Amino acid sequence: MRKQGLNLSLLAGLLMTVALTGCKDSNTGTDPETDPNADRWITVAGALMGTTPGDGNGGTMVYSVSKEDAKNPNVSISVYDNGFGVKSTRTARLQASEDGKTLFNIAYNGDNGGEFARYKVEGAGKYTQEDVTVNISQYASATPRWVKLFDGDKTGIAVNVTTPTANNASSGPTPSAPFAYFRGTATILALNLQDVLITGYKQYQIPLTAAEELQGHTIFRLDAPVLNKAQNKLIVGTWMQKRNPATGTTESNFTRLGSKAVIVDYPSLENPKVITSTVGFGDNSGYRSHNSFLADDGNIYQATQRDSKGSHILRINQSNEYDNSYVFSLDAALGVKNVYVDCWKYAGNGIAYALYSQDGSDQGYVARLDLNAKTATKVDLPYEDGLDFGQYQGILVSGDEVYIAFTPVGKDGNIYIINRTSGAVTKGAKLVNKAGNHYIGIF
Repeated sequence: MRKQGLNLSLLAGLLMTVALTGCKDSNTGTDPETDPNADRWITVAGALMGTTPGDGNGGTMVYSVSKEDAKNPNVSISVYDNGFGVKSTRTARLQASEDGKTLFNIAYNGDNGGEFARYKVEGAGKYTQEDVTVNISQYASATPRWVKLFDGDKTGIAVNVTTPTANNASSGPTPSAPFAYFRGTATILALNLQDVLITGYKQYQIPLTAAEELQGHTIFRLDAPVLNKAQNKLIVGTWMQKRNPATGTTESNFTRLGSKAVIVDYPSLENPKVITSTVGFGDNSGYRSHNSFLADDGNIYQATQRDSKGSHILRINQSNEYDNSYVFSLDAALGVKNVYVDCWKYAGNGIAYALYSQDGSDQGYVARLDLNAKTATKVDLPYEDGLDFGQYQGILVSGDEVYIAFTPVGKDGNIYIINRTSGAVTKGAKLVNKAGNHYIGIF
């Protein structure tokens, strides 16, 4: 389970748009001549069952429809019957260009694990692979985690950490030195998405404090990098782990450190530095989607998972340090216990939407967050048993509209469109499901 243990499958979402039309969007009032995203394809992604219903380990299917059809509750979409299967042994983690016409993928695991591919989006289930490719597996493994930076479709960043080992690991009967730390070797790699080439990568160990490492704390996973406002630093989320210093055994119950992120220089990817929050006590690597966002105010906002005090939204200021005066507890804001953020998306003007569970259950809910007021409100939607957002990837924001795929495992559902300003909810197209499968994003 993502909330308690290791799951290396990658899922992803994608964002598709189409050529512009000459009419205004009736809901947003935007003009295609001035807003290139006023009319676009809406791409829906679904995850196939592997061995267990809802595990999503059987692959990823995608299918694109017009915005008009996505909003129409009389339209039915079946990604599993009519969609395109994205190349990946298990589940892909996809990214798309800002105009939605190009889909990027790095295959996860298998014979082609680590292979980057680019597809031309042509509507419905038609995605044509372009004659460009590069394989990053020798640098970042065949199972890299990656995202596209918000830099105008220029760069993808892949990250990986090898299994942590003790500094005194020895094949002989006795340790080679006193124990000091468990560390893995981290890789951060930059990929030019336009020219399709690796522009640089760095590998290094990333130490915590000596006291933290002596207790067995270590960085287990890196994920969800984001570029700061000055575009001179990358902020990378971490998933922390603790091992028994005497035995090397991973401990499931331990006192968590403050939430940590890794800062590296950009574009050199050098000089890794760990920063620590005293507000959050969870991981901030996310799971299969972006987990940190640069907001309009120039700060970066980051969600926590596996937080011993319930999920928080943390703030990293323009000095690239945690702002510990900013306290936004989702438990307190929603009036519930043990909130866990599965996926979230910044929608602009200080507003965000989060998919979450609570009280140790996988049952999913949707909340509207006001990052400035530090308030959260559950969105009024038809919640059903089996609605699990644990592998969810893509919340689409287009103008004032926020699109979410809403289907319990193995059951039909719908697209729902939420107005980010008013909070009004509109029921959209029907999503036809199949046993064991679930829809995991709109892009």
